[in-house]
Amino acid sequence: MELPDVVCLGETMILVTPTEPSALEDAQLFYLTVGGAESTVAMYLAEFGHNTAWTSVVGTDPLGTRLIQTLAAQGVDTSYVVFTDDAPTGVYFKNPGEASTSVHYYRKGSAASTMAVGFLEALPLATAHLVHTSGITAGLSVSCRDLMLAIPGQLRGTPTKLSFDVNYRPGVWSVREAAEVLLGIARQADYVFVGLDEAAVLWQTTTPQSIYDLIGPVGKVIVKDGAVGATEFSVDGEFFVPAPKIHVVEEVGAGDAFAAGYLTVQLTGGTSLDSLQSGHRLAARTLQSTSDFVPRERV
Repeated sequence: MELPDVVCLGETMILVTPTEPSALEDAQLFYLTVGGAESTVAMYLAEFGHNTAWTSVVGTDPLGTRLIQTLAAQGVDTSYVVFTDDAPTGVYFKNPGEASTSVHYYRKGSAASTMAVGFLEALPLATAHLVHTSGITAGLSVSCRDLMLAIPGQLRGTPTKLSFDVNYRPGVWSVREAAEVLLGIARQADYVFVGLDEAAVLWQTTTPQSIYDLIGPVGKVIVKDGAVGATEFSVDGEFFVPAPKIHVVEEVGAGDAFAAGYLTVQLTGGTSLDSLQSGHRLAARTLQSTSDFVPRERV
């Protein structure tokens, strides 16, 4: 079997969404799909032609099987996924509202939360061009935090680049618990994606430049500022690209789409400006849909 060029690691859950944009308490019909930061990136990168694997732990249950089948149908290599009888596949629900969409998670004690440092031993991390993960995983459990802290060390001395989306989720863990852990991982990554708003919550930074000053010039730091635009910082300088003006249907999943759009250009040797523009284009595709992952043929 051909080894993957990209490995995405993190929890994916079954996503339950009303078929019409109405509140959960009023909706009559729902559809099931999958949702997870790293698997969304994996599906988009596979669509762009990269040999991409997604890995995690899922339950030995129908939802776990459905999850794997969904990702495989999008061209993602799921051969590194582990099944467990000891914990269920996580589930979450989208609750559309007039002002915004809220999300309700049922992931405590999920299969993915059982991941630990030993899980890394069977993964082709050192042979990949890129490993992508996010801060969500670090908050799932103590063993998941230890796994995330171990990844930079596993990649040190290899040509593999580490992509890290800070992705702070207050429903997963507190700022007090998360701030130092997420900053420590970010300072060892080659690519760091972080929202201006979440950085303010975590580290009390108020500007894109202050975020870069805090994380340090180890890799490329990409600061996202919603409808304003995104700025890349590195030792090569600062590049800003404004976000396109579009009608936003829903914001959930746009950050993951941006990361995938940016990374696909970086993986093919493109420029910083091209990478930022690509990120915005793919985020715009997602922003105009209620789905986290929007295949090209649905656009």
